[in-house]
Amino acid sequence: MDIFCNEQHDIIRQSVREFAEREIKPLAAELDEKEIFSYELTRRMGELGLFGMTISPDYGGQGMDYLSYIIAVEELARVDSSQAATLAAHNSLGVGPIYNFGTEEQKRKYLPKLCTGEALWGFGLTEPEAGSDSRGTRTKAVRVGDHWIINGSKIFITNAATGITMGSTVQAVTGNNGELSAIIVPQQTPGFSAVPMHGKLMWRASNTAQLFFNDCKVPYENLLGKEGEGSRIMLSTLDSGRLAIAAMGLGLAQGAYEMALAYAQERKQFGKPISKFQAIAFKLADMATQIEAARALLYKACWLKDNGHPFGKEAAMAKLYCSEVAKFVADEAVQIHGGYGLMKAYDVERFYRDQRLLQIGEGTSEIQRLVISRYIGC
Repeated sequence: MDIFCNEQHDIIRQSVREFAEREIKPLAAELDEKEIFSYELTRRMGELGLFGMTISPDYGGQGMDYLSYIIAVEELARVDSSQAATLAAHNSLGVGPIYNFGTEEQKRKYLPKLCTGEALWGFGLTEPEAGSDSRGTRTKAVRVGDHWIINGSKIFITNAATGITMGSTVQAVTGNNGELSAIIVPQQTPGFSAVPMHGKLMWRASNTAQLFFNDCKVPYENLLGKEGEGSRIMLSTLDSGRLAIAAMGLGLAQGAYEMALAYAQERKQFGKPISKFQAIAFKLADMATQIEAARALLYKACWLKDNGHPFGKEAAMAKLYCSEVAKFVADEAVQIHGGYGLMKAYDVERFYRDQRLLQIGEGTSEIQRLVISRYIGC
C-alpha cells in the first residue's frame, strides 16, 4: 500500500505491468542487442492509452493525473528502459510543451495524433557545445517576413528520427541579446534533417538522433509561446521531465532488485541459498530500503504537481535520488550475480548499462545538486 496511490493508480500499475511482462520482456534483450526501435511495441503502448496520459480528452488524451503517468513509466522501466524512454520523452518533452504552451490551433493540429502513438515528437534542446549551459545555444532562428529561418544543430534527441516522428520543438536563439524561443519544426520541412545515432551504451532500443538545420524555413506562427520565452518553457518542461527520469530510475531499480533477490534465493553455495548469508542479505536489505525511500520522494513530488503546488525542488531531489539509487541497486545486483551478472544472457547486465544515462540526461546529478542548493538558500 502507498499513501499517495488510489485504486485507479493500482489498476494502472497492474495493467502496465502485465503488458510489459507479456509483450515487452520477451523482446527486450534482442531489441537491445540489435539496436532495433520497435514500431509494434510503440503501437501497442498507444493502444493501451499510454501516450498523452495527462492530456485532456479534448485533444485525444486520457486526462489522468501525473502520478498515473509516472507509475506507467516506472512499470515499463522495471522491464525495459528503452520502451520507458520512448514513452517518457514523448509525453514529457514532446507532447508536454505543446499542451502547456501551444495555441489552440497548435494543440488541435498536433496533439490528437501524438496522443495515440501514431506519431512521435522530439524536443531539440541539447547541442554539441550546449548541454548543462543552455546559454551556450548556437542554433539561431531569424525572422524573415512571416517565417523563421533556422540554422544550427542538436544532438542526443530522443524519438526525433523514427519513421513515425511528426516533428520536434526546437530551442533557438531569436534575439540580439541571446533570448531563446521555442519553435515547432515539422519533420518534412525543407532544410531540416534528423539522423539516427547508433552505438549507444544504454537504451539501445530507443531512438536517439542528431538534428541539422540548414536554412530551415517554417512559418512564424510555429512559435511556441512568445518570443523570448524559450528558457521559461525549457525549465518548466524539464521540471516535469525530471519526474519521468526519476520514474525510470525507480522502475529500473525495482526490476534489478527483484532479479537479484530471485537469484540469491535460488543460487546455492556451501549447501544453502546465498540469500541466507549476511553479506548478501544486507545488500538486498539496503536495496529494498533505498527503493522505498526513492518511491516516497518521487510520489510526493507528483502529489505536489497534481495538487497545484510548487514542485521544482522535489523534482530535482527525486531525479537526483532515484537515478543514484538505480546506479547503486544495479551495481549491487550485478555483484550478487557474480560472473553471471556480466553476461548478456542475464538481464541484469542490460539494467546495469541502462542506468548510466539517468545521472546525465535531463540535467546531470551535479546540476540537480546545484538546483537543490539554490532552492534551500545556498
